[in-house]
Amino acid sequence: MVSAPNVNKNDAKARRNIKSDWRLFLRLLPYISSNRSQLFLPLLLLIPLSLSQAIQPLLIGQAVSLIRQEDGEIWNFLADLSLQAGLNWIILGLLGAIAVRLALDGWQSYQIQKVGQNITASIRGDLFKHVTDLSMGFFDRTPVGRLITRLTSDVNALGDVFATGAIGIISDLFLILVLTGTMLYTEWRLGLMLVCMLLPVTALIIYFQQQYRKANYVAREELSTLNSNFQENISGIDVVQLFRRERFNAELFRTVNQRYIDAVDSTIFFDSAVSATLEWIALVAIAGVLALGGSLVTGGALEIGALTAFILFAQRLFDPLRQFADKFTAIQAGLTAIERLNDLMSEPIDIRDAKNPVSLPSQTLGNSDVVIPGEIRFKNVSFGYKADDYVLKDLDFTIRPGEKVALVGPTGAGKSSIIRLLCRLYEVSEGQILLDNVDVRDIAQKDLRDRMAVILQDGFLFSGDVARNITLGEDYSFERVQKAAEQTNVARFIEDLPQGYSTTLRERGTNLSGGQKQLLAFARAAIRNPGILVLDEATANLDVGTEAMIQQALDKLLENRTAIIIAHRLSTIRNVDRILVLKQGQLIEQGSHDELLEQDGLYASLYKLQMLGQ
Repeated sequence: MVSAPNVNKNDAKARRNIKSDWRLFLRLLPYISSNRSQLFLPLLLLIPLSLSQAIQPLLIGQAVSLIRQEDGEIWNFLADLSLQAGLNWIILGLLGAIAVRLALDGWQSYQIQKVGQNITASIRGDLFKHVTDLSMGFFDRTPVGRLITRLTSDVNALGDVFATGAIGIISDLFLILVLTGTMLYTEWRLGLMLVCMLLPVTALIIYFQQQYRKANYVAREELSTLNSNFQENISGIDVVQLFRRERFNAELFRTVNQRYIDAVDSTIFFDSAVSATLEWIALVAIAGVLALGGSLVTGGALEIGALTAFILFAQRLFDPLRQFADKFTAIQAGLTAIERLNDLMSEPIDIRDAKNPVSLPSQTLGNSDVVIPGEIRFKNVSFGYKADDYVLKDLDFTIRPGEKVALVGPTGAGKSSIIRLLCRLYEVSEGQILLDNVDVRDIAQKDLRDRMAVILQDGFLFSGDVARNITLGEDYSFERVQKAAEQTNVARFIEDLPQGYSTTLRERGTNLSGGQKQLLAFARAAIRNPGILVLDEATANLDVGTEAMIQQALDKLLENRTAIIIAHRLSTIRNVDRILVLKQGQLIEQGSHDELLEQDGLYASLYKLQMLGQ
């Protein structure tokens, strides 16, 4: 089971110095730049939207001044009109400002969210490509649930930054500047008082948001752990139920779930603190305007209409600040997501093609059109999944063109590791793997893997139909698919399915038996006509009858091909050209079946034990 990370470790990670927001922004700049033409209109709409909101308090203040006949405060073009005519013009102005906001606000919101979705889709696509390019070593140490969290939850949080946060904050800041400028121009004393109240409030909001950012990082780490635990339990549900682990696993899940809830509670606390602070400060601001404005009105330095406008300004000034705080929360959550996604995007791609890949020399054997490498050689190869723990040690052997070689040895001898290194799923720690005297690291990965097909013990199937699981997205004709199925004697099994080659398979092929899934893996290999065929316990899941049926097809498939066969049932490899016997990552014996029996070494012991068991 996936063990939950230590809480202290998460706390330490949360307390670390958070990366510069500017550096994180620069990571997003290419995505923003590619959509800059779509951002121009939403930014342009900020001007009429902000002006329409700034003018409303002034118009209401003019209405009060007009009713009270405060000559010094009334605008010139209104002063020459009658009371009713002036009020009509003010009403028209208010309706016009409201109409502008109603007409443009929804349009701007739609444009912003559209851009946000485009950027999110681009980031998700780049992340998926990067993850699929990473080496198998990365997936060995990274739980699937953590990757899914980053590709879904974190990317969605980042999408909120663009959809509601980034442009929205620019809009709120622009509105605050317009309102502040208008207030200072209209009555600098009241305007200056509101600005002085605004500065400490802004500093307090930024402090709370920084705390929110740290808490949110911990919450997302706990969410990753939660998803990893959930994914593991679903994948291993048969073991959970067979060994009655439901209650025990439920307790483990409850513990992880509670840690996630506690982490989310911390984010809620800081988010609520911002909202509560703004509510109190808004009331204090209005009280301050009334106190100072009232004294100015009493002293004859300010008219009632101007005071009314400033009361409305005080309310309007804190509305965008509230929205700013809410969106800033989204920004902080997005920055947390960027941090985590940046860590993933910064994960190095260990296995890359050479700058100038070498074309692999090849030749054709006999009358076959199968093109195979001239020679496969492991030259003093050592390898370890961990730096200090080698599973292969100084391997040196050669496989000739068209030769059938079996790898034999106890569990953990390194048989599967040899296959993974040959396919370049991992890089050798020391030594070289050569195909016709060309290092596999100098060959393009596509060219290397196009020349070989690997049939594993558990054939993985994707959701989709049977034909698509044979072609795996390659452009093969239906006739080619049928031919591959016939070559491997699996055509009858496929035709017996409800819709034949169009039968839809569920995730991981759960509507097929293990043997049926394995049969499709043989057809998948045959259609590619590979020069190198690797069988890693390929017939282990087949019953005796099915194995006999496919053995004839397999013998035909192996003709004029280089074959590497891993098998625990030694009776199945008696007819190979050569057997390599491994023990603890070292080659200790090699030869034909009869030669190895005569040597009376490890192979002979293993063979006699199996015969005794039978």
